Amino acid sequence: MTEIRELLLSRIRDVADYPEPGVMFKDITPLLADPAAFAALSDVLADIARATGATKVVGLEARGFILGAPVAVRAGLGFIPVRKAGKLPGATLSQAYDLEYGSAEIEVHAEDLTAADRVLVVDDVLATGGTAEASVQLIRRAGAEVAGLAVLMELGFLGGRARLEPALAGAPLEALLTV
Repeated sequence: MTEIRELLLSRIRDVADYPEPGVMFKDITPLLADPAAFAALSDVLADIARATGATKVVGLEARGFILGAPVAVRAGLGFIPVRKAGKLPGATLSQAYDLEYGSAEIEVHAEDLTAADRVLVVDDVLATGGTAEASVQLIRRAGAEVAGLAVLMELGFLGGRARLEPALAGAPLEALLTV
C-alpha cells in the first residue's frame, strides 16, 4: 500500500494561489492522465467498497463522479451521482448545508436508493466535510444505510474528519492520503 500511496502522491500537482491567493490547490488531473495511477486508485477504492459491503457507490459532484464511477464498475456495484441542486431531472431529495460563506444544496434521484442499499460515498478530497456530511444525511433520508466514506486525499488541517465522524455513526472514513 505504501508504493501505491507514493505513486498517487507523486501524481498530484500543487498549484499555488488557486482559486485565490494563499490557497495551495491539490490538482489531481495528472493522476487521472496516468493510466497506471488512475487504475491503482480505482482498484484500492473498489477494495474499500467491497470491504464495507457496499451495494452502491455515491459520487459527489464533480470529481467524485470521475473517481466513483470506475470504482463502482470495478466493484460490480451501481453508481449514483449526487449533484448540485437543479441538475437532476425528475423527483429528487435535496439536502441544504452551510459553506464558509453562504450555503449550498445537493440532490439525488429519490428512486435511486432504497432501504436495501449500503452506500459508499466517494470523493477526491475531504476538506471541511460540509458536502460529505450533507451527502450522508441525504443517503439516510433516502432510506439507505451509509457503508462509509472513501476519499483520495484528506486535508487534515481543515478538520473535516472531526466534523464527519459523528455523522458517520461508526461507518469507516478512509483517506488514502493525508496532507
